[in-house]
Amino acid sequence: MKNTTFIRLLNCLESIDRITMGEELDNKEKQLLNYISLRVAQGNQLLVGDLIVLKEYGSQSTLHGRIKNLATKGYIKLTEDQIDGRKKFVTPTSKTNQYYQMLSKHMERMLATT
Repeated sequence: MKNTTFIRLLNCLESIDRITMGEELDNKEKQLLNYISLRVAQGNQLLVGDLIVLKEYGSQSTLHGRIKNLATKGYIKLTEDQIDGRKKFVTPTSKTNQYYQMLSKHMERMLATT
């Protein structure tokens, strides 16, 4: 198969996945963190309720567990709504920003060498 830009990108992503984070987050947690980070970067506010309906990441109870794990590991912050304490806003933390900066550096380096 020809070494296209996309194949190089896939190779880079696979390499990055092997050298980053280890087993700290499982694949679904990484995908959920990516979803959260992308939506927030697009200017959206997310509530826990917005996330637990995302069936591609698991059932509601599984998603609650994944959200709790991301918060416990310091990747997201849950903040109660000042008006309705039952609502919790989800925001990425500086740990998430550092994670994406590290991924960006690895990706730039890998793509430059392939």
